[in-house]
Amino acid sequence: METNHIEPHYVDRVGWLRAAVLGANDGIVSTASLIAGVASAGMAAPEILLAGIAGLVAGAMSMAAGEYVSVSSQADSEKSDLAREARGLVEQPEFERRELAQIYIGRGLTPELAEQVAVQLMEHDALGAHARDELGISHVITARPIQAGLASAAAFTAGAALPVVSVLLTPEVFITEVATGVSLLALALLGAVSARAGGSGIIPAVLRVTFWGALAMAATAGVGYLFGTTVV
Repeated sequence: METNHIEPHYVDRVGWLRAAVLGANDGIVSTASLIAGVASAGMAAPEILLAGIAGLVAGAMSMAAGEYVSVSSQADSEKSDLAREARGLVEQPEFERRELAQIYIGRGLTPELAEQVAVQLMEHDALGAHARDELGISHVITARPIQAGLASAAAFTAGAALPVVSVLLTPEVFITEVATGVSLLALALLGAVSARAGGSGIIPAVLRVTFWGALAMAATAGVGYLFGTTVV
């Protein structure tokens, strides 16, 4: 009996999911830690809010620029490798065919079948076959700098907005506790959502992200308390 069942895969989400999770996590942790540190140093609510907003803007721009530059470097490397393969296919087509066949032999095909597969794939799309099977480049994981940069900046802003808003809505004496609690809850939710989107276990993701977030906030709050006491 034939079925139309299509098995779900999550690898096509790797590019944007990585950038979005990294951006949101960094936005929550860095901004909440900054707020906790400044609040623990004894600053008033306006100064705490200013620090949070400054951290949000600076962090979003930094994430966008950093992600764009790093992914652009990856894209440049991919383009260089593809150009080199394209030249090889023009100048040494037989060598490239044998090279592709050896890859398939290494994956378990017989030499005869590997040769047939290499010939047919190169007749269909020679550069695509070499990009995928020799270089490991495909449309799923290819570098997309603009997408990565925008996703990181947007995710950072969304994450950082949570502790900033909590400062606005909380009495000054409870800012540290409320901002930290809201941020930890947001981190737990982020871990659960990212795990669900990526098809992985929810509990390990939640524990991982909340543990490191709490550690960062505690360390920054401790520094703020020590330096604030020293300055005062």
